[in-house]
Amino acid sequence: MSRIGKKPITVPAGVEVKQDGNTITVKGPKGTLTQTFHQNMTVTFENNELVVTRPNDDKENRALHGLTRSLLANMVEGVTNGFKKELQVNGVGYRVAKQGKTLVMNLGFSHQVNMDEIDGITIDVPGPNSIIISGPDKQKVGQFAAEVREKRPPEPYKGKGIKYVDEVIRRKEGKAGKGSKK
Repeated sequence: MSRIGKKPITVPAGVEVKQDGNTITVKGPKGTLTQTFHQNMTVTFENNELVVTRPNDDKENRALHGLTRSLLANMVEGVTNGFKKELQVNGVGYRVAKQGKTLVMNLGFSHQVNMDEIDGITIDVPGPNSIIISGPDKQKVGQFAAEVREKRPPEPYKGKGIKYVDEVIRRKEGKAGKGSKK
């Protein structure tokens, strides 16, 4: 039995769960999320708990059991607390600002890099070197943060670029660091 899949998901007060066949809609203070799950998985909602069960122990069903439970738990967590990713911009002259719903980044190119907010995602710029991306959908938040980071990934020699706050960049020495040959 899947250790993750058999754990029930407690639904906090203020969160509404609707089930229509294999489509589940979770509505809470941070927003509404809808997802359709595999037809082999059975989701039951009773006593403020969501329980995921599988029909048999086939390999595919075992894999789907834990996945379905994790996706449901992320939906409930997202509509109650939300998810956020924090990015840090390092480099001389590198800075970010927010103009309306557009993230404007100066990343050492000859032009500014602009990214618009997508629906369900909010961008916050507390300082010129930090970006906070938040929203109820964990997948959308992570994907948008990855797209922002992709505009100038951190490089290993000087550490310049956009990185996650908790990311560690392995630094390398330049060619002068090996010692000079005569």
